[in-house]
Amino acid sequence: MGFRFIHTADLHLDSPLRSLALRDADLAELIADASRAALRTIVDLCLSERVDALLIAGDLYDGNQTSMKTARFLVAQLARLEEAGIRSFIIRGNHDSESAITRELTFPPLTHVFSGRAGVEILDHSDCRVAIHGLSFRDRHAPSSLLPKYRPPEADAVNLGLMHTSLNGAPRHDPYAPCSLSDLQQSGFDYWALGHIHKRMEFPASALGRAHVTMPGIPQGRDIGEPGAGSVTLVQIDHGGRVSTEIRVTALAAFERVEVDVTGLADWHDLRHAIEDALTNSDVLCPHRVARIVLRGATTLAPRLYRDHDLALAEAQELARALGQIWIEKLVLDTGTLPPASGALGELSALITNDILPSAGYAQSLEDLRLTLEAALPPEARNAILELEPDLIESGVNEVLAHLRGQSE
Repeated sequence: MGFRFIHTADLHLDSPLRSLALRDADLAELIADASRAALRTIVDLCLSERVDALLIAGDLYDGNQTSMKTARFLVAQLARLEEAGIRSFIIRGNHDSESAITRELTFPPLTHVFSGRAGVEILDHSDCRVAIHGLSFRDRHAPSSLLPKYRPPEADAVNLGLMHTSLNGAPRHDPYAPCSLSDLQQSGFDYWALGHIHKRMEFPASALGRAHVTMPGIPQGRDIGEPGAGSVTLVQIDHGGRVSTEIRVTALAAFERVEVDVTGLADWHDLRHAIEDALTNSDVLCPHRVARIVLRGATTLAPRLYRDHDLALAEAQELARALGQIWIEKLVLDTGTLPPASGALGELSALITNDILPSAGYAQSLEDLRLTLEAALPPEARNAILELEPDLIESGVNEVLAHLRGQSE
């Protein structure tokens, strides 16, 4: 059967919640436990598949937020693998390097955590000899490639490498140990188990080189910026280095952006049907779905949608509850500019759009407001408002104007 293992990374156990904590207490509670649920699922998968090892390519925690309770939970899950004779191999990522607990933990005997010097663990497996290479970091930043620090591939062995890297860079990720795909594929290794980027990517062996390179993505997303059903990779590799992989979903909840075309809709009842159809026709398979609904298109309902945004959101949440296991994280309006108003209201609208919004003074006022809000929040929630979203500001302006228009009418 060859050597079989689960490859995961970026667990971010008990990661502090972002904006969810400010909106819906029940949803916040669900997501708060979701990272632990994902790890339990990963361990269950290792046991049910009877794999030979679990490989974790960094970022078990989320920086200095780590508590001893989080660490004990991790060790308890690894102990379940220990009881089944399954080995675990771990490297520390950039977030782990900030946590003193990472170094103080005592792991089960069959768990190996690579140090800050490149190392290799040799396994004499029944089907093949396996060399697992890894390198952890003590510091958060690693500005240059780690590849030159790894030991050469072992002769007459299947060589697996664990590395935490941003590859050539990715949106929303700091450059961390940048490394080119071609360098990894030409390294002489058979499989590179990567971590750091939260979106799944897989690069089979090619003419560039023999190594199969996989970034498994985050096993449980934390907000709408990490959409889809998080997963891990089940890998089988034979003594000749031939690799086969399977994606296994591990997320308790999947974030998704649900687009609803409201072009031409003139009746509120039709709007409800359009939202219900969009929520129903999703290909995301997960126990729970957390949806951000985006109403897009020109519609005569736009003024009412801006004026009665809370009502539209409440009705969408009601539809989601009726469908079951769906949560509405937010309702966004993208219905274009409201029809121009006349008189004093039209003059106010033009003043806001043409003079106030583009001004430097307005931008500074927004930043001052953000800093004030940030200072008022508890430390664990301060990353909820790293910036004030432009679409949120535009929606707010439209909502105010819609309310004023309704009063004048």
